Amino acid sequence: MKIPTTLKHKPVIISDNYENVDGRYAYNSDAKGLSLGLAQWNDRGKVDISAKVWRHTGGKWSRQSEELPLHRVLDLAILICRAKLHFREAYRYEHLYDPAQPVIDRVGLQGDAMTVAVCTDNEKINEDIKLFNQALSNDDELISERLRTLARILKEMGY
Repeated sequence: MKIPTTLKHKPVIISDNYENVDGRYAYNSDAKGLSLGLAQWNDRGKVDISAKVWRHTGGKWSRQSEELPLHRVLDLAILICRAKLHFREAYRYEHLYDPAQPVIDRVGLQGDAMTVAVCTDNEKINEDIKLFNQALSNDDELISERLRTLARILKEMGY
């Protein structure tokens, strides 16, 4: 299925077989493609690049397709990595985190820092964090494969 090129997001670099590699949803995914292209929110004279996940319901392209600025995609990757790092040692805590210190890290970005923390406002955090940890563990092979690939590519790029 070809990613549409007539909508507001203008694809430039694509993966139009993403449904075949979409983690545990591979070969049974509504996420049919990924693209990097010109953002749909571009104003006249201002051009931003965005990443988009193209979803298809089986009958039409879905409004649930997501478009994100590239820096947010990278921020999500940072958040995933920091969460994975936290859960390596989380077994030390009764509730998989320290309730007295829910902030896991402050990641310096652009003169400030992105706070990475356990969401203590979640009324069921002690249950949900265990479910999250289990799901992270269940998906470790999928996530780790992608992180190793990302690490290799970043190394090739000189990072």
